[in-house]
Amino acid sequence: MATKRQSETAGHSDEQLLAALRRFIRSKGSEYLNDRNISSIGIGYKIVDGTATEQLAVQFTVDEKVEPEALKSLATSAIPDSIEVDGVAVPTDVIQRSYEPSFRVVAEPEPPLTKVRCDPIRPGVSVSNVKGTAGTVGCIVYDKVDGTPLVLSNWHVLHGPDGVIGDTVVQPGPRDDNRIERNRLGVLNRSHLGIAGDCAVSTVEDRRFDDRVLGMDVVPVQLGEPELGDKVVKSGRTTGVTHGVVRRVDTIVKLRYGSAGVHNIGCFEIGPDPARPADHDEISRGGDSGSVWLFEADDETATGVLAGLHFGGESENSPDEHALACLPQSVFEKLEITLHPPTPVEAVEAVRTGYDPNFLATRIDVPSVDSALREDLVLLGGSEVVAYTHFSLALSKSRRFARWVAWNIDGSSLKKIDRVGIEFVKDPRIPAEFQTGNELYRDNRLDRGHIARRADLLWASLPEANQANTDSFFYTNITPQMDDFNQSSKDGLWGQLEDAVFADVQVQDLRVTAFGGPVYHDDDRVYRRSRIPREYFKILAFVDSGDLKARAFLLTQALDQLEALELDEFRVFQVTVAEVEERTGVRFGAELRKADTFTVPEGVEERRALDTIADIQW
Repeated sequence: MATKRQSETAGHSDEQLLAALRRFIRSKGSEYLNDRNISSIGIGYKIVDGTATEQLAVQFTVDEKVEPEALKSLATSAIPDSIEVDGVAVPTDVIQRSYEPSFRVVAEPEPPLTKVRCDPIRPGVSVSNVKGTAGTVGCIVYDKVDGTPLVLSNWHVLHGPDGVIGDTVVQPGPRDDNRIERNRLGVLNRSHLGIAGDCAVSTVEDRRFDDRVLGMDVVPVQLGEPELGDKVVKSGRTTGVTHGVVRRVDTIVKLRYGSAGVHNIGCFEIGPDPARPADHDEISRGGDSGSVWLFEADDETATGVLAGLHFGGESENSPDEHALACLPQSVFEKLEITLHPPTPVEAVEAVRTGYDPNFLATRIDVPSVDSALREDLVLLGGSEVVAYTHFSLALSKSRRFARWVAWNIDGSSLKKIDRVGIEFVKDPRIPAEFQTGNELYRDNRLDRGHIARRADLLWASLPEANQANTDSFFYTNITPQMDDFNQSSKDGLWGQLEDAVFADVQVQDLRVTAFGGPVYHDDDRVYRRSRIPREYFKILAFVDSGDLKARAFLLTQALDQLEALELDEFRVFQVTVAEVEERTGVRFGAELRKADTFTVPEGVEERRALDTIADIQW
């Protein structure tokens, strides 16, 4: 960006010397930070009588600058007048300056636009981990693999010493508005604190976003590399739009992050732009952490080139004004993010062929519903069946949940793929009025439960499995489950049924076909415009020793004990396919009824819940 100033030093040009100094800082710089009084080391122009010269120097900043005789009392050592780098004696420069993360905030009686809830959110507004205070939304970025939109900010803003991945992230931060439930933005998706930077990203859920930086109306579209003398500009939650000049590069700074300990952060340093001074000469203050610095064009307007991620400023006893920013290339590589969503791969979308009726040796068609229920089904392209990757379903207009879901499981090619960064979303192919979204699940004990289990769908090629992973999070495959139900699902039998059939039965070709869904009753409890199902069914079909077998199960959940259940709540019962049909109005083929040889006791009082996998009659 900046034009380099040249001088000849022992046969080295400024450019050669700068390259040698950068190698020296990267290989040896951290060693100097072991001195408790040294707060940073970097490359800058030597300062004489308060004025920067054109001579390159190894610049040290110290918490306290004292006479040589006082060094012992500080348990520190004298910094040499020069350091030899590639045969060149490079002068040193010692400046009194200390640092701290820029997350302290100052309350204001009239909160500006940066400190209130925004929809859409924009870079430059307040954000924080629910356990934190307030920092700044840097910019909108995207997951490099699946294109999920994310908010970029700092580790100490979105994560913090007390945080964990999956924590709630709020906008604005709690320091600006403590109505946590109202302000939920998403969850902490991934983070890093170390030499690559102080950085983290959060998901964006149930909120729109505008990627133009507040106060500039510029969208970051490219990553740049700062050089000495470059002019930069940022938009922060506290100080708004401020201008600066890059005055040290290839810097490593030592910072204490509370109970998280001391960390060395790779960065560059920014000083005030004397041509465009900030209010009160403050280019950054507490709460600006997470904002992005953009390069300025020759006409002093902001470009779309990202210079760095702001993460710190001077401490209260520091005699001058400055800011610290992480290098964007390191941050984006470490977090695996990009400024542009990846282009969708048409081949992946093509695998959405849905449930395969010929998956097993015996054909098993998708279910049908009683004639009285057919008018209640949502049609997609004239069909009652909505296809996804490895599963299909029929959706109820009135209940706004699935009537049934059918899926295939290929145990021979299952993949282990995480769910990080995947959001629950409504299917854009289906009118939103027929889908139940996060408006039902917010701020209560209801969990979003998959009908077709996510782990069952992750098979075939990796692109196909990734698409199935994403498809499983459409709200059409989700039903409300009490948190106690979810606990039962995770630790009890319901979540283990598919695994159990592979473990206990000689399943031909390791292939299983499954059906599942809610059991609707007219007296289901109404909550937030939705009737909450109190029972769920699951049917597993497989081939054992050449014979098709089918086994059916029912799980009951209690809803604050308001409903009288025929069976104990939060228990799994083995039932027949015929009983599932009777309870649901969903009709399965004759081949499934014939393949079900399980016999249940006639009286409810004689029926026993399954306590262990061993109780299942395969």
